[in-house]
Amino acid sequence: MTARRSGSGGAPPRRRAGRVTARLRATHLDARGQARMVDVTSKPATAREAVARGSITMNVGAFSALRAGRLAKGDVGAVARLAGIGGAKRTAELIPLCHTVPLDHIGVELAFEPRARRVWATATARTRWSTGVEMEALVAVTTALLAIYDMAKAIDRSMTIGPVRLERKSGGRSGTFIRSRARP
Repeated sequence: MTARRSGSGGAPPRRRAGRVTARLRATHLDARGQARMVDVTSKPATAREAVARGSITMNVGAFSALRAGRLAKGDVGAVARLAGIGGAKRTAELIPLCHTVPLDHIGVELAFEPRARRVWATATARTRWSTGVEMEALVAVTTALLAIYDMAKAIDRSMTIGPVRLERKSGGRSGTFIRSRARP
């Protein structure tokens, strides 16, 4: 997949022989190469949004039961949405170097793709804070998909989750990222 990015990701681009190359800097490493939490004290609080998307593919029986609302564990859509929201709220507990971010909004939507027996989950996270919400959106999608797996595993243990990816983000120093739609 290709991505377009505006902004510099924290470091200004360097010019070399007529072309621009981005300086890559691992922000979660200190000068000695040790893992650290990024200090965002001096960063201003700005509006930030991230959208992530992922899918789960399953056999015909599981997909039919899920779509018809006939799974023994109940309403898969409601459970998956709540799991995604709950997962996003606990991101800092799961990912060691993530900041605790006050979420202003987290939404999880599901869409069915019958031909592929696939369910897509899309999560949107928003905040007005000094760090982004990409991880919260990604955790929301992944948690929602895991909840679907849990609810349908009695019918199909071979379900496949993925890909899970960031579709877009806005706000902050690094600017806007939009995943290119040109390539699958």
